[in-house]
Amino acid sequence: MKSSLPRSAAAIYVLLFLMALINYLDRIALSVAAKPIAAEFDLSPIQMGYLFSSFLWTYLAFVIPAGILADRYGAKRVSAVGMSVWSLATIATGISLGFAQLMATRLVMGAGEATTYPSGNKVIREQVPAKNRGFATAVFNSGAYAGPALGALLFGWLVATFGWRIAFMVAGAIGFVWLAAWLIWFRHESELTAARTSTTAEEYTTTTETSKGVGLKGLLRSRSMWGIALTQGCAVYSQYLFLTWLPSYLQASKGMDLTQAAIYTALPYGCAVLLGIVLGKFSDKILKPGDVERGKRRAMIASMLLCSSVILLAPLVNNIWLIVAMLAISLTGLSTAVSLNFALANDLLVHTADAAKANSLTLVGGNTFGILAPILTGYMVAATNSYTYAFATAGILLILGAVISLVFTRSRIGTVQSGGMPASSSVSTPMYANTL
Repeated sequence: MKSSLPRSAAAIYVLLFLMALINYLDRIALSVAAKPIAAEFDLSPIQMGYLFSSFLWTYLAFVIPAGILADRYGAKRVSAVGMSVWSLATIATGISLGFAQLMATRLVMGAGEATTYPSGNKVIREQVPAKNRGFATAVFNSGAYAGPALGALLFGWLVATFGWRIAFMVAGAIGFVWLAAWLIWFRHESELTAARTSTTAEEYTTTTETSKGVGLKGLLRSRSMWGIALTQGCAVYSQYLFLTWLPSYLQASKGMDLTQAAIYTALPYGCAVLLGIVLGKFSDKILKPGDVERGKRRAMIASMLLCSSVILLAPLVNNIWLIVAMLAISLTGLSTAVSLNFALANDLLVHTADAAKANSLTLVGGNTFGILAPILTGYMVAATNSYTYAFATAGILLILGAVISLVFTRSRIGTVQSGGMPASSSVSTPMYANTL
């Protein structure tokens, strides 16, 4: 009897999970170390908000070029270069001497991290059967929640024991360990394609496709592409609110020390990792073959975003365990919704040649909103000395994202009419074989 998860597939899942984990491990390092850094350099909440957000500026600028490069040169090369760049930048953060140098290292880090999701989701599109796509994307994206969970504990201990500079150097070094494993174990896409001896090509796509694709202009003509990107934005705003300000919120509003804040940050993120993977697998189980290409995954995305909006109630609650429970529900919903939104893009996408570009556009939508969360929160906290408006803004956007997903993601992405122009109408196409 054939194994349900071949060795090569397991290796890909693990490497993608770890890539996302390290990506977010490096991002949360500044959040955990925010208090001592602000004290050392006399930085205001507004300045910290800009530091928290700065890596997203270059991330946003480089994510579409990263997708184009991944489609042209392959995920292996692009991810290796990206990991090298952001790991070096993270190490350099540990030797920064002021606000300007901290800002510079964060900007370089963002440029490197822009390669992660375009290349990772391209691997999933090419190497994972369509019927397992929700689970694969959930495993990959769960690293984005495992990173903060592990990082909060690891960096909380490192900062308290050795200081914030050592914490950044350790974070950067971890990236080079992953890079060695990636280069050794991850085979080039063409080799993986040739190795598919037990499955048929139809498993890996939801449609009969040509190899060329429609390109960025064609993707931008798709209503569903815009719907997916805007949904991502509404979700990622909350994701970056939690990622950048949650430790500070727990310390300032709940009177916790650094170690306590690290533990209570890790708990809801840990729940999100485990439950997000389970829910991703569940989304694959409940979808019938024809449901995938029709974008029926959108219903679960909307449900998860509505669950996440429970964070609206956080300012009304004083019990710390109730707050942790709300955070766990909200982060689990976010983890699942973001993962399934990437899967939905791959479900609706006609051409594999457009996979990294489509996921780059999804990321642009997400990070256009996400870039605002740390900055706006900084201004809100400085003006009100409270996080009430910050959580309210996040909750409203989550509800809006659910509506957008249900209304605007109902057609294929990149369908070409006889005249050669992309069309947005739904089409009926062959499905994958029911194996693996």
